[in-house]
Amino acid sequence: MNTSLASSLPQLLKMLAGLAAAVALVSAPAHAFPDKPIKLVVPFAPAGGTDLIARTLAVEMAKDLGQPVVVDNKPGASTLIGTDLVAKSAPDGYTLVVSSIAHAVNPSLMAKMPYSTEKDFAPVSMIVRSPNVLVVRADSPFKSLKDVIAAAKADPDKLSYASPGNGTSSHLAGALFADMAKVQIKHVAYKGSGPALTDLLGGQTDMIFATSGSVGSFIESGKLRALAITSAERSTAYPSVPTVAEAGVPGYATEGWYGFYAPAGTPAAVIDRLNAATRKAAASEVFKSKVVSEGMVVQTGTPAEFDAFVRAEIQRWSKIVKADVLAK
Repeated sequence: MNTSLASSLPQLLKMLAGLAAAVALVSAPAHAFPDKPIKLVVPFAPAGGTDLIARTLAVEMAKDLGQPVVVDNKPGASTLIGTDLVAKSAPDGYTLVVSSIAHAVNPSLMAKMPYSTEKDFAPVSMIVRSPNVLVVRADSPFKSLKDVIAAAKADPDKLSYASPGNGTSSHLAGALFADMAKVQIKHVAYKGSGPALTDLLGGQTDMIFATSGSVGSFIESGKLRALAITSAERSTAYPSVPTVAEAGVPGYATEGWYGFYAPAGTPAAVIDRLNAATRKAAASEVFKSKVVSEGMVVQTGTPAEFDAFVRAEIQRWSKIVKADVLAK
């Protein structure tokens, strides 16, 4: 053997061994993950739009991942309880939070947070965008948005609107409406859409800017009447329902959204596996038929795209909170 080659052989073998170890380290999580059930934490009570999305998606994701995907409702404190649980979970991909617009608003709305929204989470994927629907009981005297505005102006603070919690899309939609319509309507926060809708149906509140997924069945059964959609364009699920802008508040538009986050530090290979499973599940006919019928729009993407979107949302709502819209 060539003397030069012989002398360099040990070093070459060492380099090859190091390269093999590095490849194994990078690829192992993707192949080994998952080997046990995955938990989806929903920071709201059962029966709301977030819960609907989580439970429908969980079934489809389990088919691809080969492990059960379990939904765990942890409501309270404007989503902080469930979200904080995930922030402090092991960064191994086995605990995810189903985030909503509250995730982007809470940093501005809350004086003190138990976690850092921008540092303690790893984005996985956007899932859907969802307009809110302004609904009232079937026996409500309000037949249109203009009826609501007229009543609110005639008797400020007499009317109330429910929401699943402070900082939720329902709360934001209502606060933005009150500000732009120049009316005073009391906000009543609950621990989820289920309790909020129960009180609306029971007459304790007058209306709710609900997520479309939480009220579709009530609208269809005739228990609730839809007055307006919060998005810029009409919803394909409710084509006869005007937008808030069309119904009397020009320029009004806002939507909710949902996505997955894992704890910060979760390996990139695991994030990629979860992203692929999420996108495949969201593209399934089962999931699409369920959410589209509720007025939602499937919109998945890369972790980086989701991260950029949420950072923009944080900036957007920060300006609105600073303008004191949510305090009115």
